[in-house]
Amino acid sequence: MKVLLIEDSPRLQASVSRALRKSGYSVDATGDGTEGLWFARENDYDAIVLDLMLPGTDGLTLLRKLRAAGKTTHVLILTAKDTVDDRVRGLQGGADDYLVKPFALEELLARVQALCRRGYGSKSACVIVGDIELNTAARRVTANGATIDLAAREYRLLEYLALRHGEPASRSEIEAHIYDSEVEPMSNVVDSAISVLRKKLGPAQSHIRTRRGLGYVLEAPE
Repeated sequence: MKVLLIEDSPRLQASVSRALRKSGYSVDATGDGTEGLWFARENDYDAIVLDLMLPGTDGLTLLRKLRAAGKTTHVLILTAKDTVDDRVRGLQGGADDYLVKPFALEELLARVQALCRRGYGSKSACVIVGDIELNTAARRVTANGATIDLAAREYRLLEYLALRHGEPASRSEIEAHIYDSEVEPMSNVVDSAISVLRKKLGPAQSHIRTRRGLGYVLEAPE
């Protein structure tokens, strides 16, 4: 999953970015509203975490311009403004959720997770594809009833495929949503990650199929 963080506090930006990456997200981060708007327009994100008080372009203006451009990415607003009017303006401006500073990182991660699920049409924390079951709230995976131990990025890869189950994901899409910019051109990092994931899934590895020319798809065997 790929998240855009627009927050001008260097300390908060660093801590939130670190928490998101530790949870397996790919993160783009900026402290400038104008640059953040460019990122949001030019890239596809699973969620955007947006501060309101920003240099360049303030958060509400950024949000309005983003929605006017037809971008429907789910947005979580972060702000120190906690009056009812402030929350209403944010939600009416196109925000999907609202978190008042100071906040617990665990709550932010849970809210980002919920927005990412919503982006793929899933409201439940439980995603089942054949013999594979993901609890996205607990980040727990079982296959054929056995718990599968996955690293954070391995889990995010499986989650990404599960949320769009039946729909192939190309290598470039997986790179964009799962990895940061460290992936080199022509790298086989995605193929290697799929190979490791298949091995860990054991008998359920047949659920991950290769679609020639399209990429990888997670679906229950017929």
